[in-house]
Amino acid sequence: MSEGSAGVSTDRFADYGRPRKVDGGLRARSARGAIGRSWWSRRFLEVLESFALGTRLTRGRSYARAGQVLSLDITPGRVSAVVQGSRPQPYQVSIALRPFPAALWSRIEEELAGQAFFSARLLAGDLPDELEELFVAAGAPLFPAAVDELTQRCNCPDFAVPCKHLAATFYLLAEAFDADPFELLHWRGRSRAELLDELRARRVQATGAVPQPQPVLAASEPDADQSTVDAAAPVGAARALAGLSTTPLPEAADRFWLPPVPLPDRPPRLATGPDLLLRQLGAPAPAIGGPGLLERLRRAYRAFGPSER
Repeated sequence: MSEGSAGVSTDRFADYGRPRKVDGGLRARSARGAIGRSWWSRRFLEVLESFALGTRLTRGRSYARAGQVLSLDITPGRVSAVVQGSRPQPYQVSIALRPFPAALWSRIEEELAGQAFFSARLLAGDLPDELEELFVAAGAPLFPAAVDELTQRCNCPDFAVPCKHLAATFYLLAEAFDADPFELLHWRGRSRAELLDELRARRVQATGAVPQPQPVLAASEPDADQSTVDAAAPVGAARALAGLSTTPLPEAADRFWLPPVPLPDRPPRLATGPDLLLRQLGAPAPAIGGPGLLERLRRAYRAFGPSER
């Protein structure tokens, strides 16, 4: 429940109206339609909608597009925002999600550094979709599994959770994942710089090479000792392909379009119940059946939906 809702007088909404216009606010890049372009942002909003927050989230979409969010700050375990509503004083918003402990991050980093596919993509500044599956296997799912894993706070007097100020923050957070998906890992406890520095250090440790500054060789030194470079074990893609045979192409034409090493499986997709839409829409009006009709429709959805095996 939003902070400030308890003990508020019955006329707490008396001064409500249109939100005050602000200059320089954070405006959602999407002017219409769905918000979220990347896989990470769409996945995040999909998870929120699975908690039956869909209709309540839409309350904040106009706030996000109008630039009512004045600031958004992502730190380990907490997202903080300042949102301008209809009152002169902006509201303070926070969304907390437990960060992973250091020991768990160490285990994840060891797993990432040991797989050339992940370490190469991460060091190149990219978060592959398959990363979610690795985190799930490590017992550290990136996204919350239930709504109660999120602690939502807003000091507005609205009883609804999320209120439109929280909802606007969720939308802007999804767009922050569009701009930099590493912000999701930062929310879970590791900044981009910390993670990549740790991966580089573990790769060096795994290969046994000691990074040393190399002198710049002049053009007149063609016989300079290159043993330090030559002795280093292969890393990245070279490490994954090192053990493959060098079969001439004409003799391997039938395998030309096949991957030389097995590709990771696609990440798991969110499984939702057949009555998700009913939970988001709420009970129909009494004139057409009310809650009783909703329950009958729910039983029908389950009866005629795909069977669970």
